[in-house]
Amino acid sequence: MVFEQSLRGKTALVTGGGTGIGQGIALALAKSGARIAITYNNHKPDQDFADDVERHTGHPLTSLQLDATIETEVQRTVEALGRDVGRLDILVNNVGGLIQRSAIADMDFNLWKQVLAVNLDSTFLMTHFALPLINGGGRIINIASLAGRNGGHAGATAYATSKAAIFGFTRGLSKELAPSGITVNALAPGFIEATPFHDTFTTAESKAATVETIPLGRAGVPEDVAGAALWLASEHARFVTGTVVDINGGQYFA
Repeated sequence: MVFEQSLRGKTALVTGGGTGIGQGIALALAKSGARIAITYNNHKPDQDFADDVERHTGHPLTSLQLDATIETEVQRTVEALGRDVGRLDILVNNVGGLIQRSAIADMDFNLWKQVLAVNLDSTFLMTHFALPLINGGGRIINIASLAGRNGGHAGATAYATSKAAIFGFTRGLSKELAPSGITVNALAPGFIEATPFHDTFTTAESKAATVETIPLGRAGVPEDVAGAALWLASEHARFVTGTVVDINGGQYFA
C-alpha cells in the first residue's frame, strides 16, 4: 500500500505534537504531504522537527502552546488555527499523561481529576471546538492506550480508566459523525519507547521486564504508531470507523 503524497492538500492538527508519539505522527503525515499544525504544552518542538515538516510539506509548521484541559484556551487556540489554516481534514487527539503513579487508596480527588482531565477532557474539548473546522470526509484519530485494555501497571488505574473512556468516546462519536462522512477511530499503543511517558514513569528494570512479555521481542517506537495513524488518515481507511487499533507487538489481543 503506497501512501506517498496521498495527503497532499490536506491539513492536520496533532495535539501534543512536540515530542514522542505525537511528533512521530505529525512527521509521518507531513511526509505524506499534509500541512501540519501541532499544539504543545511542556514539550516545545525543536527546530530540526520544524525544518523536517516544512521540507516535506512546503509549509512552515504551525505550533501553538496550549493547556488542553482549559476550555477557554482550547477555544481560543482553535479559533486562531481556523484563521490561519481555514479548515481541518485530520485531527489527532494525542494529548495525555499519567501525571504520577498512585494507588487508588492513596490518591486524592484532585489528582484523579487531573488525570482524567489531561486524557479525557482534553480529547472532548479539542474535538468539540475543532468540529466546525473539519470537512465532510475528515478524520479524527484518538490516542488511547493498552492500559485501557488491561488496566495498566501499578499505580496507573486512573490513567487506565481515562484511556478506556476514550474507546467509548470514539465509538459514540463515530456514530454521531458518520452522516457527515467523518470517520472516528482510536489507536491503543502498548509499550512505546522514546517517549516522555516511559522516560519519566518507567524504570529500566520495568522496561526490560515488559519487553520480555512482547512476542515480537522489542519495544515499539513512535513510528510504529505513526504508521497506523497514517493509514487511518488516508483514503485507504475511508470505510473504517469506530475501530480501536491495537499496536503492541502481540502483547495483548482484544
